[in-house]
Amino acid sequence: MDHTAHHTGTAHGHAAHQAHGGHGGASWATAAKATLHCLTGCAIGEILGMVIGTALLRGNVPTMVLAITLAFVFGYSFTLFALRRAGLDFRSAVKVALAADTVSIAIMELVDNGVIALSGAMDAHLSDALFWTALLGGFAVAFVITTPVNKWMIGRGKGHAVVHAYH
Repeated sequence: MDHTAHHTGTAHGHAAHQAHGGHGGASWATAAKATLHCLTGCAIGEILGMVIGTALLRGNVPTMVLAITLAFVFGYSFTLFALRRAGLDFRSAVKVALAADTVSIAIMELVDNGVIALSGAMDAHLSDALFWTALLGGFAVAFVITTPVNKWMIGRGKGHAVVHAYH
């Protein structure tokens, strides 16, 4: 594992490192937790964007753009707030959040919006079961696809691994 992601002066010792999967890679539990954390922020932004766009009777493209934008904003914000709470200055926290979450959020958004588009849910109304089934089903599929990617990245000191130095 690339140890440059860990900075000196933290309480993140070797025992904690082993709990995250050791030198051979990240554990599935660590990857799932990182993915769920990221997915939570993405889901809030995605749902908010879809609801706003649909309620305002915007077209499919503007609604998806709004939903994707808000998914990134909320996804990054969850990590950003945690890093600020840990004592990082704003500029450093933004850099770490971007490094930690960009790939994860991008994959989740690609998968989730693909499910929504392919299911025809973009033409459904907020009161339609298809809208909510496709949206929530897309999140589930995104979680399943993104977790192994996060496991691979964390095991190489990338993605969410850069945040572990600040726990």
